[in-house]
Formats: sequence, C-alpha cells, structure tokens
Amino acid sequence: MTTLKERPKALTITDAAAERVKRLMAKADKPIIGLRVGVRSRGCSGMSYFVEYAEEKKRFEEVVEDKGVTILIDPAATMFLLGSEMDYVEDKFQTGFTFKNPNEKGRCGCGESFHV
Repeated sequence: MTTLKERPKALTITDAAAERVKRLMAKADKPIIGLRVGVRSRGCSGMSYFVEYAEEKKRFEEVVEDKGVTILIDPAATMFLLGSEMDYVEDKFQTGFTFKNPNEKGRCGCGESFHV
C-alpha cells in the first residue's frame, strides 16, 4: 500500500508573522478571511512583495493555513514564492513583513526589490 505524502506548503510563516497577521486582522475595518501575499513589477531589481487584506479567496489562489492564520498567495506569484518564509521584523532600521525566498537571485541595494 502506498501512502501519500503531504505536499509541502508554498509558504511558511514564523510565529512573529502569525502574531502580526492576527493583530492586523483584528484591526480591519471590514470582514476579511486573511492576508494576500504577492509580487508586483516594481523597483530597481524588477519585483517587490505586497501584502494586503483578503476579503475572499480568488480563483486559483494557494491557501496556507498555519499558526491560526490564513495567507492567500496570488496565483501570479506562486512560482516566485514557493519555499519562502514570511517573517515579521520590528527593529531600529525596519518594521514590516520580510521574506526569505530561495528563488531570489539578487536584491537591489536598498532591499526593496528583488529578481529571480
């Protein structure tokens, strides 16, 4: 008998990111089901990440449910985000979500954009 292995998640979430997502969802001014993560053409390296409220699941979106939160991955971004880790950092130099992405081939000097 063959057992099926569970497919790895497209994106993993750190505890800090999950806590921040929970706080953002609690502050939302309209009903949301989670946060949507994607990439846009922007910046000096070509692409940048975006995070926004998700009111509903769009067609073909990958859904990641972990640590009590729901992250939806924009279908156009899935191939760029596979294997990434979403974190939340708050320090002297930066506050916000960060991504450790094994698909990145480089970043711009300011760290705002990347290329694959």
